[in-house]
Amino acid sequence: TTVLQMCLYRNIVWFIKGMREYTRSGFENASKSFVAKDLDVSMVGRSFMITGANSGIGKATAMAIAKKGGTVHIVCRNKERAERAREEIISASGNNEVYVHVLDLSESRKVWEFAEAFKKEHSSLSVLINNAGCMVNQREMNSDGLEKNFATNTLGVYVLTKCLIPLLEKSRDPRVITVSSGGMLVQKLNTDDLQTERAPFDGTMVYAQNKRQQVVMTEVWAKANPKIHFSVMHPGWADTPAVAKAMPQFHQMMRDRLRTADQGADTVVWLTVSRATTAFPSGLFFQDRQPVSAHLPLAWTHSSRREVKVFMGRLETLAMAVKPSE
Repeated sequence: TTVLQMCLYRNIVWFIKGMREYTRSGFENASKSFVAKDLDVSMVGRSFMITGANSGIGKATAMAIAKKGGTVHIVCRNKERAERAREEIISASGNNEVYVHVLDLSESRKVWEFAEAFKKEHSSLSVLINNAGCMVNQREMNSDGLEKNFATNTLGVYVLTKCLIPLLEKSRDPRVITVSSGGMLVQKLNTDDLQTERAPFDGTMVYAQNKRQQVVMTEVWAKANPKIHFSVMHPGWADTPAVAKAMPQFHQMMRDRLRTADQGADTVVWLTVSRATTAFPSGLFFQDRQPVSAHLPLAWTHSSRREVKVFMGRLETLAMAVKPSE
């Protein structure tokens, strides 16, 4: 009973917080304290990789960076939609330095191959934005036998980031931004069932667990790689094709209150380009340009050092198992 009461309390607190802060009106309130000149910067000479950039928050981020003169590498699963997004970005920004890379982040072996090839072809990378994600509501496996949500949201992000760290370290002011979700606030890191093999499969909760995993990875990477500024963020509840597809009822119910894709992308862009970002320590969780707690009040979602170590060890084992031989 106590556990059920705690779960109910946690979910109610999260939903009330969400209605107040994560909606369009929440963004409008927060934006009153934004410093406009934070985004008044040129990105000429800097290069950016954005996963899942053919729609929604990823596309809005790519557009904003292209308009500031940055070289943009959009990494997408669907070539046609990526090419269409590229044309729109070039047309709106007048910046031709927008490149398409086709990659399905759920295919862990292919993520390795892509990242290794990118390292060979490019001398540096200024910023990596881990934006691509998925919420598959039925249990599906990738070609390596890994559960698809975990493979995309966690292992794909782990492999891509790990592989590109040496390239990022060659740049001035390198950064890694991962787009998480406030849904992770209702999840504690579960080190024993990374691919939801034992628990009943609930796509929304699996996604929330993956998003908690991203927060933990970011905290670990920040300590291990002091040359790079790492951050993880919650974009709020935004009206994107991904949300409409994965959570149709939620999308229908909240449609008039959801943020626009540009509003959802605002903090990603701020973390990517602003000098103000690096005044904050590496490894923090952000919402509306401010670091916020990665845990609800009175939450039991904190992880022990041992749990974090076990989790990162298991990720490394899974990553190495699918790494193509040289």
